[in-house]
Amino acid sequence: MADCIRVPVLLLLLGIFLCPILTENVPLAKQAANVDNLQNPPGGAGPPAGKPAAVDRNPGAGASLPRRRSTVWKLAEESVCRDDLTRLCPRHTWNNNLAVLECLQDKKEDSEIAADCNHLLWNYKRNLTTDPKFESVAVDVCKTTISEIKECAAEELGKGFLVSCLVDHRSNITDYQCNQYITKMTSIIFSDYRLICGFMDKCLDDVNILHCGSISTGEKDVHSQGEVIACLEKALVREAEEQPGAPAIKDECKKAIMRVAELSSDDFHLDRYLYFSCRDDRERFCENMLAGEGRVYKCLFNHKFEDAMSERCREALTTRQKLIAQDYKVSYSLTKACKSDLRKYHCTVESMPRAREARLSYLLLCLESAVHRGRVVSGECQGEMMDYRHMLMEDFSLSPEIVLHCRSEIEGHCSGLHRKGRTLHCLMKVGRGDMGAIEPKCQKALQTLIQEADPGADYRIDRALNEACESVIQTACKHIRNGDPMILSCLMEHLYTEKMVEDCEHRLLELQYFIARDWKLDPILYRKCQGDASRLCHTHGWNETSEMMPPGAVFSCLYRHAYRSVEQGRRLSRDCKVEVQRILHQRALDVKLEPELQRRCMTDLGKWCSEKTEAGQELECLQDHLEDLVSDCRDVVGNLTELESEVNVNYNYVLYY
Repeated sequence: MADCIRVPVLLLLLGIFLCPILTENVPLAKQAANVDNLQNPPGGAGPPAGKPAAVDRNPGAGASLPRRRSTVWKLAEESVCRDDLTRLCPRHTWNNNLAVLECLQDKKEDSEIAADCNHLLWNYKRNLTTDPKFESVAVDVCKTTISEIKECAAEELGKGFLVSCLVDHRSNITDYQCNQYITKMTSIIFSDYRLICGFMDKCLDDVNILHCGSISTGEKDVHSQGEVIACLEKALVREAEEQPGAPAIKDECKKAIMRVAELSSDDFHLDRYLYFSCRDDRERFCENMLAGEGRVYKCLFNHKFEDAMSERCREALTTRQKLIAQDYKVSYSLTKACKSDLRKYHCTVESMPRAREARLSYLLLCLESAVHRGRVVSGECQGEMMDYRHMLMEDFSLSPEIVLHCRSEIEGHCSGLHRKGRTLHCLMKVGRGDMGAIEPKCQKALQTLIQEADPGADYRIDRALNEACESVIQTACKHIRNGDPMILSCLMEHLYTEKMVEDCEHRLLELQYFIARDWKLDPILYRKCQGDASRLCHTHGWNETSEMMPPGAVFSCLYRHAYRSVEQGRRLSRDCKVEVQRILHQRALDVKLEPELQRRCMTDLGKWCSEKTEAGQELECLQDHLEDLVSDCRDVVGNLTELESEVNVNYNYVLYY
């Protein structure tokens, strides 16, 4: 069995609740008879503890209403819940215990339910999930499924592990009856963290240390439901971001938290805190969205920064996204869409069993490497990857490294710019040196995030740039297919023309500054030059680095080989040389786009060219003062000057290539 912690708290299940499911969908006399026998098994999990099966004549507060003689116990006939039931639940649901329970537990956080009714519901679910007699129902309903899932077939009956196994593998269940059974059971289990397989045993100490809420059975307290898990999830995020004062969570509790997040990833109804936080927003933005397979999550993520989105829902969505950043399996749709590609290109945890391999960043880098090498990755998987790359560019807080290493820069320069990628572009502006100094760790975190998001492959991933440059794209680059990586190159060619607008210019230079520092982030250059780079510059894979040849040095290596004579040998291929010329031409527009020149000539730029601020003037200024420059700066300016003439000769060809 996979990672579900084996505690007989899932001993299960909803024998009582199976009556409506089976009688509606399975007209088999034998199964119906079995379920009828389970309606009120002797000493079993029918009525809550202390309740008789038929008529309770005690007229006190917790007593049952008089009812007709029957062996079937019904929640709807309990006096302590009658008022709440009448007020909140449609009458046609009253004969179905499962429907009643789902109705009441889904209303609990926006409508007061009587404390006695709340206590009754808790005891009812507790009894249902601790009686091993109900395991036989799972065996009957899921017989075919159990035989198909070898892990579940191997479970010893009578210990409560079978249904836990079925829940763990429910994404692989194709049998309709079994799927319905497990789905209904899961919604009940996930309604209260104390019923989740092993959760309370693994996280009890952390719940107490973090003051995440009440653990008293049946106590009327919103923290006795999904908010306990939400509290632990937030603490897990704070620890990952190394926030001041964040206590460490035990490893076994971390695993339990992430496992619950994974198991609830296909249906946001199972994430109780997010469900209650976003219920109104779901109706507002995703009313017609089908439940299941993570569709509602995806829809809500796409509307996260809409003005109409409630702050509570936005905060709950951010927590879920941060968990996905720590473990991609918390996204059902991403895991499902990329499952075969992950295995095919050895991007799975099983292939490289280290903790970091489960992170979203590793998945993106590994699969992007395959795409950039020309390998086939399914369109569905690439679509999911694009969604999450877009999220990373839109919300800097989804990167623990950015939160951890760029705190001072955010507080000092970029506070209040959280939405639509504005904070990230503000940090890029700081990184360029336009707003002061930036710490090396923050610079590295930005460079890593841009590689993970890979906006050079599709400018639309960068929402801030997309919105700022839309008018320029529609006029200057309308001949290029939407989403084509040549769009960025086109924008660079029009950087200081009359078609460029100021906001687009700023966003473009902020992004290109980081793309210029890693040759792999220009997808056209990488595609045309990866063979030459491997042959001449000893580079590694797309998502790998080398101390001998760091990303920033590869382009320098390529243009050194671009202009060798036949006698010198080891020349670039024609296609690669064309792309090197394109990059050189574009870098000449802004001195900060040439990393070597900026690094070696900072002193001379300040000494000789401080008043030269227009496009191209800084490089011209350095060329004019060539004999006055320090040797390192003179060498790089001399090389660029020597290459400039050949670049200009080929410029028209490059522009229309």
